[in-house]
Amino acid sequence: MTTQTPRSLGTTGPRVFPLGLGCMGMSGAYGESDRAESVATIHAALEAGVTLLDTGDFYGMGHNELLIQEALRTAPPALRENALTSVKFGALRGPDGDWFGFDGRPAAVKNFAAYSLQRLGVDHIDVFRPARLDPHVPIEETVGAMAELVEKGYVRHIGLSEVGAETIRRAAATAPIADLQIEYALISRGPEQEILPTLRELGIAVTAYGVLSRGLISGHVTPGRDYPANDFRAHSPRFQGDNLQHNLTLVESLRKIAEQKGGSVAQIAIAWVLSRGEDIVPLIGARTRERLGEALGALDVTLDAADLDAIEAAVPADAAAGERYAPAQMAMLDSER
Repeated sequence: MTTQTPRSLGTTGPRVFPLGLGCMGMSGAYGESDRAESVATIHAALEAGVTLLDTGDFYGMGHNELLIQEALRTAPPALRENALTSVKFGALRGPDGDWFGFDGRPAAVKNFAAYSLQRLGVDHIDVFRPARLDPHVPIEETVGAMAELVEKGYVRHIGLSEVGAETIRRAAATAPIADLQIEYALISRGPEQEILPTLRELGIAVTAYGVLSRGLISGHVTPGRDYPANDFRAHSPRFQGDNLQHNLTLVESLRKIAEQKGGSVAQIAIAWVLSRGEDIVPLIGARTRERLGEALGALDVTLDAADLDAIEAAVPADAAAGERYAPAQMAMLDSER
């Protein structure tokens, strides 16, 4: 049975297709990408029923938002009207791509929104979220500014990204929060400890990114592959040396289960995230129509209790080698404190 029943982004957010499309990889995060294929992939996703398009204003320094504008402008009107935009803001970057922290000041929040609206070519953003917590600005001030944008119609819903339970509670006490975006996958299980229970207590959903761990558990990564310097994986601890070798043994264990189920490794990994709750919407980072088609096939995979036990045995929690980000980026994560 195909699992295509819409899922709600919390008690206050919109109903969305059970998978969202994460568009970051279309703007250079994993090496060069093909613009025409990226637009075609977004169109194919919308045609398949996908509604949530996730981006960040700092993905390619505006490139990603302009790409989505092009895709929406050239999509059939009915599909364009169904599309929902999820935008992360606040990251400060230089022309060479360097990172300088995050800006959550109220004036900056409104400034980021103004530029995103223009680049996306829309009159409102469906879900607006700070990419990371600004340690110098109380979350109440950042969320308060977003609430003003909601009141004025520029933003429909407020989201969060990579913050911990205490910050979630403070944000939710300031204004209604639709969802938290956080990395959650078979080999990224941290949210299960405290964050997921807090979200469920407060009626806040999860948009889960990294469900294939940057492709690591997609079944398509091979040992010895070189990544260019502008590829996230060239600097990711999980893709380095012995860590990579260890992690790929986990993938091979998962592959045996996938073969028994008649699916691919990626489909099993995505289906596992889908199985974790109706309040979780996995974001699939497909850059091509081929990978999109494979990911959508996860909706046809049904995992029973025995399957879930087998997956847990093959890839136990904390089984991965290496952190999910390099040390400097890990230090920016309120969710890891």
